[in-house]
Order: sequence, then structure tokens, then C-alpha cells
Amino acid sequence: MILPTRRSASARAPDGASAQPTPGGALDRMSLVFVAAGAILWASDVFFRTGLVSHGLSSSAIVFAEDLFITVACLPFAARIARDLRGRSKRDILALTAIGVGPQALATVLFTQSISLALQSNSVNETYLLQQVQPVMAIGLACLVLKERQRARFWPLAALALLAVYLVVFARAPFQPFSDLGRGHLLAGVFALGAALLWASGTVLGRYALRDVSFVTTTAMRFTIALPVLFAITLISNGTEAFTVYRLADVPNLIGLAIVPGLCAILVYYRALRSTPASLATLAETAFPLTVTLLLALPAPYGFSQQILPLQLGGAALFIVVMIFLNARKENTVVDESFRARFLRTADPELRSA
Repeated sequence: MILPTRRSASARAPDGASAQPTPGGALDRMSLVFVAAGAILWASDVFFRTGLVSHGLSSSAIVFAEDLFITVACLPFAARIARDLRGRSKRDILALTAIGVGPQALATVLFTQSISLALQSNSVNETYLLQQVQPVMAIGLACLVLKERQRARFWPLAALALLAVYLVVFARAPFQPFSDLGRGHLLAGVFALGAALLWASGTVLGRYALRDVSFVTTTAMRFTIALPVLFAITLISNGTEAFTVYRLADVPNLIGLAIVPGLCAILVYYRALRSTPASLATLAETAFPLTVTLLLALPAPYGFSQQILPLQLGGAALFIVVMIFLNARKENTVVDESFRARFLRTADPELRSA
């Protein structure tokens, strides 16, 4: 773990509000890039999930098993996590609980249901198009909950980032998603927006919790709290037989799924989120759908051997440029003074008595 360097708690932005704190260290200086790296690691689940699906495991069974393995992996840190949670405010505990129940458990269910309904009306692009509003929701929530305020130049850069992802995801038929939306399934759209809202709230609540709670504890609580929720969802959806479908041959893929796109990805993501405004982090997270789309070029069974189009390469390049520029300018994000002061005292033990 890279320890942050000391910063003055009295430093202020020119307008009297506080700039987003960015502790020292390479990871903190490049935190937005590492948020995107965590999102890219999420996309690696295709290398493990494909084999599990081919063995007949349902999405709920896979997600439950992944969460179970990660929860077990966190057990050696139980004492440290308990100490970290001791004395935390009710709001911190509520935020951690909401992350486990909403973004980790319910959002996955809503998204899966949206895809299923959209397939019935042959308008699956409806779901993916509505997912593009997730960063907009997260930016709005960051403003309301975290009091983040962006400089004027942020908005065109944010628009460019979303445009870049759109060009990659929908390069083969740029206007098809809008026609799908016009003839789409209403309930599929509602579920897609619900999933987007929950995932957006997860970014903001994670940033909120990380001001006082370590990224290891935040990660552990996310999966531990989600486990009973996922158990109930799996039981209700498929009955007790849902827990008898696992085979010994599935264990390597389940462990790989839990370690790489699960535990490692979330640890990298939360560590970087500590030093990243939520309104910027949500843009970096769109590296996930961008990466998933590019992975479709892989040969079967991991992809569909699709040709990478020049428009997709251009969109990916544009996204990388925007992320690097936003990372360099992330200190221009203005946050509430009390939030910044508490962050600094949490990040640097020498300032806790300040």
C-alpha cells in the first residue's frame, strides 16, 4: 500500500472552496487511470464466466459462488476489519450496507432481467443505451451527497468520454439503439435504469465511505453484506437445486472469477477511488463496457471474432486521451470543506489531531 504524504489542511482553492485532496504516491497521482484499470479487470470475467455458462450454471449461481469465494478470502482480515469499523458513524455503516445490497446484489439482478426482457422484443440495445446514463446519475449524486462541483471545462470532457464509449459500443450501427429504444420493452427500460442508478450510487457511496474506512474494509463489506442477499435471490429464483449444480470442474473458473475480476479489480478500484472524485471515477468506470466490446474480437469461446472497426479504435484512443487529461486536472474538482478536512485526517495519521 502506498502511503499518502502530508498535506496542509488549510490549503484552499482560489474561490475559497476546497480542491479535491490528492495524497502523494504514483497510485494517487494517477488514481483516475487506476479506476479505469479496475474497470478493465472487471471485463476479464469473460475468460472465466464463459466456461461456467457452458456447464449450465445460471447467472445467479455464478454471482453467488463468486461472492462466497471472495467473502471466504476476506476472513483472514476479519480482526482488522472489525477494528476499522469500530466507532464508525451510522452513516458510514449505512453506506457500506447499501453498497452490498444495491450495487453488488440487486443491480446485477435488474440488469439481467432487463437483458432477458429486451431479448424478447429483439431490442437488446435498449438496455445498453440506457446504461449510458449511469455516469450522468453518478455525477448528479456526487453533487448532492458529496458536494462535488466541477469547473466549466469538465463538462465538454465528460461529453467526449461518453461519446468515445458510445462510438466503441455501438460502432456497427450507431443509430440502432435509438430505434430499439422506440420499440423497446418498457419494463426492460425500467430495470436498466434501476441498475444504472444502483451502480451510480455505488460509486458515490463508496467514495463517501472511503473517507473514514479503509479500501480493504470497504471491499470486504461489499461482498460480505451482499452474500445473504444473493443467497435469498438465488433461492427464490431457482429453489434449493440452484446450489447443487456446481461441479468440481467449475472450481478453477470460479476461483479465477473471484480473484481477478472480483477481488483484485475491486481492491484496485477502491484504493484508487480514495483519491478520485466520484464524478470523475464514474467516467473512468465506462472503460468496462468499452473493454467488453473490444473483447468481442477474440475467437470463440471468449468472443465472436468480430472485426475491430476504425471507429472503435478512434473511440478507444479518444477515451484514453480524455482520461489522462481529466486525471491531470482532477484537483480542480471542488468539494465541501468539511469532507476534505475529514479525508485528510483519515489519510494522514499526523493530521488526525488537527
